[in-house]
Amino acid sequence: MRALIAGAGRLGAQIAQVLAAAHHDVSLIDINPDRIAELSGSIAVPMRVGDACAPDFLEAAGAHGADLIIAATGRDDDNLVISLLAKRQFAVPRVAARVNNGENSWLFTSHWGVDVAVSTATPLVSLIEEATGATDTVALLRLSKAGVEVIETVITARSRTAGAALSDLVLPSGTVIATVVRDGQPAAPEPDMRLRPGDEVLLVSHRATEQDVQSAFQ
Repeated sequence: MRALIAGAGRLGAQIAQVLAAAHHDVSLIDINPDRIAELSGSIAVPMRVGDACAPDFLEAAGAHGADLIIAATGRDDDNLVISLLAKRQFAVPRVAARVNNGENSWLFTSHWGVDVAVSTATPLVSLIEEATGATDTVALLRLSKAGVEVIETVITARSRTAGAALSDLVLPSGTVIATVVRDGQPAAPEPDMRLRPGDEVLLVSHRATEQDVQSAFQ
């Protein structure tokens, strides 16, 4: 799958990291050159600086060949324009858009080219602090075509894996660690990395359930 993500904020960066870990062809774009420079050493995906609301730039970034475009900027008006361009001008099969302001959610429909509207409270490689419930593990993104599920778990001071090296973890069958988000930044999962309270671990699995991951980490 070829995916183009517009918006290299925390959400966009996490989505890019996860999709790349699942062996998809991912590109990340952002209008802010400082943000792209900041991420250049931590995310191994192609990145470009430019305005995704501009059709010429979106085409140059690969919109014509994309299977999925995700509009994940911090502005709802930009996300709607990107979605409309993706669907109407580039005929992208799947378009997802982030809804920053819940009052605007009624706009994020097929009329604007949006197939999937993602609010800031919806788990799609979401910010874990927004997740609710009794468990610290939530399913983030199901890649139905690939049969892959992405699951996130947050390490707390009570987690039995706090302080453990990644190489010492016993993961459920068919599961790999995609990234560890520490202090808001995704990091490559090196074997000698030790988990700390506050770390957000994103895993890609063909088989494991949320409960399996909960048991492995918590």
